[in-house]
Amino acid sequence: MAPGVLALVTVLQFAEGLSDRQAADAVRTRIDWKYAIGLELMDTGFDYSVLSEFRSRLLSGEKAGEVFDLVLRLARERGLLKTAGRQRTDSAKVLGAITGLNRLALVGESLRSALNSIAAVAPDWLAGRVELEGFNRYGHRVEEARLPRSKDKQRAWTTQVGVDGVRLMTAVFASAAPTGPATAASPRRTSSTSSPQPR
Repeated sequence: MAPGVLALVTVLQFAEGLSDRQAADAVRTRIDWKYAIGLELMDTGFDYSVLSEFRSRLLSGEKAGEVFDLVLRLARERGLLKTAGRQRTDSAKVLGAITGLNRLALVGESLRSALNSIAAVAPDWLAGRVELEGFNRYGHRVEEARLPRSKDKQRAWTTQVGVDGVRLMTAVFASAAPTGPATAASPRRTSSTSSPQPR
């Protein structure tokens, strides 16, 4: 994918507060995005990991950074990027905001994956230890909902996920937890927000 197209996608991603997966889905499914970035209607888009790779290239100082800075400047001049107060919209701010959203999504998805693994082998045990609100919070992919954009809401959301994670770990390592090979969660590969390679 051309750096200019990825730069436009990144600006749209920032403007709408989307994770990489959500932005890649928007490229595939939204006519307004296809029009804005100059893609054919039937274009199938790209894998979401391309956005992380693109940000890495931007941060390493390659030519893509110059293209991104130009796209960002033009978007600001035309009033396409609105920020509250005197908040900056330079490349560091935009890339930092997107990276932060992707980290939130990764943390939430990691806990959701752990809950799903346990639910597959010990649903009754899990049901007795997770509140209904927790099931609602992690019942669907974290990225299907809008992640919080303000720093205060992000901190509150991260704190809640951390509390939920500690509760789960405490319950898993308690003596009343189910044991044996039937309850061992299968190993999962997790993708990093800074490296698209699963590990």
